[in-house]
Amino acid sequence: MSYGSESFSASSYRKIFGESPRYASSPSRSTVNLSSRTGYRSTSASRSSASVLGSYNRKSGRSMPMETFDLTQSNNLNNEFKIVRTNEKEQMQGLNDRFAMFIDKVRNLEQHNAVLETELTTLRQRQAEPSRLAELYQQEIRELRSQLEGLSGEKSQFMIERDSIEDELQKLRGKYEDEFRAREEAEALLKAFKKDVDDATMVRLDLEKKVESLLDEINFLRKVHEEEVAELTDMIHAAQVSVEMEVSKPDLTSALKEIRGQYESMASKNLQSAEEWYKTKFADLSEQATRSNDAIRASREELNEFRRQLQSKTIEIESLRGTNESLEKQLREMEERHNVEIGNYQDNMMELENDLRATKGEMARHLREYQDLLNVKMALDIEIAAYRKLLEGEETRIGTGISFPGSSMSSISAGQGYNYQSRMYSSSGKSSKGKDEEQLQQQSKSMGKVTQREVYEETVVTTKKMEKQQDPSDNSTNQKN
Repeated sequence: MSYGSESFSASSYRKIFGESPRYASSPSRSTVNLSSRTGYRSTSASRSSASVLGSYNRKSGRSMPMETFDLTQSNNLNNEFKIVRTNEKEQMQGLNDRFAMFIDKVRNLEQHNAVLETELTTLRQRQAEPSRLAELYQQEIRELRSQLEGLSGEKSQFMIERDSIEDELQKLRGKYEDEFRAREEAEALLKAFKKDVDDATMVRLDLEKKVESLLDEINFLRKVHEEEVAELTDMIHAAQVSVEMEVSKPDLTSALKEIRGQYESMASKNLQSAEEWYKTKFADLSEQATRSNDAIRASREELNEFRRQLQSKTIEIESLRGTNESLEKQLREMEERHNVEIGNYQDNMMELENDLRATKGEMARHLREYQDLLNVKMALDIEIAAYRKLLEGEETRIGTGISFPGSSMSSISAGQGYNYQSRMYSSSGKSSKGKDEEQLQQQSKSMGKVTQREVYEETVVTTKKMEKQQDPSDNSTNQKN
């Protein structure tokens, strides 16, 4: 539809309500061509009315008196006026039906506008809610960052402790290596001492064997000496007897005693010297053996001490290794957990951003739909205002038409009203218009312009408000992003 505002006839109106009825596009023309759309007027009636009005005009132009009208002509005029009135009633009924349909459409559109306004408020609330959600998420992210910083501090502390433990472990390893070398040296000394002990035992055994052999030799020499002494005594006794027989007795006993004393002194000296040598050698060997036993005992004790220290150090190393592995495992688990949490928070932020973009797109779509509905509402308001002005004009015209009583004046007024109607609803668009028609056109034009202007201004104001409301949300989202 077009009442001097083709810009308001949006394509959404055609999509929703179909093609609107076409009227005259110029706002200066308020005549409506209803002959081709409603079918209420007939060409015969228009021709007869034109002929009657033409005759009336000719008669009025000749300044004939009112009493010279023929009754037949007045009856014909009355009949034609009745026909026109019936046609007008039918047209009014059709217009009323259409007006009721438009009112229903307007009510439906108002309800739909109310629904859209509620949806718009909910969308604005939702748009305001993500900001709070973003603040909550930002606060939670700050808390998590503080926790992450604390955990990173703990991690650095654990790393320092691990480094100190590694240093201690290196020191313990150095001590362990020193102790291991000392143990090897002690074992080498022990082996050398064992060799010395074995040599000493071998020497002792040799000396014992020598002592036994010397004792056997002493006993053998003693026996030999005794046998020699016995033989000598026998020989002395035999020589003494023979000498006593032949010559006088010499002093042999003293000589034997001297010889025996010499041999006994020699044997005692040898025995004493052998015993002394044996005792000194045995004392030296026993002292050397005790020293070796003491060294072996000390080496064994030192070896046992080294073994105990080695076991304690190995246990300590194993415990430190276990604590190091557990700390490294905890560190890896914490890093993995924090990486997973960071990934989850990033996914949540991406989902929230996607939801925000989707809500923005949906809000823009609702705004476009709301704009289309506003355009449709404007078009319908303009059409309703035009229909209202037409109805008011018809009511005023009908009221002025039936105000005159019935005789020739009624026929004249009927002829004039019919002439006005024929001029109003004709599609010829002649330049000669009546004062009432011009007033009606001016009123409808002014009202249409006023309603168009008011609706357009209201639409512009609402659109600017929506854009202003949308801009801070976009700026806030951009700042957050």
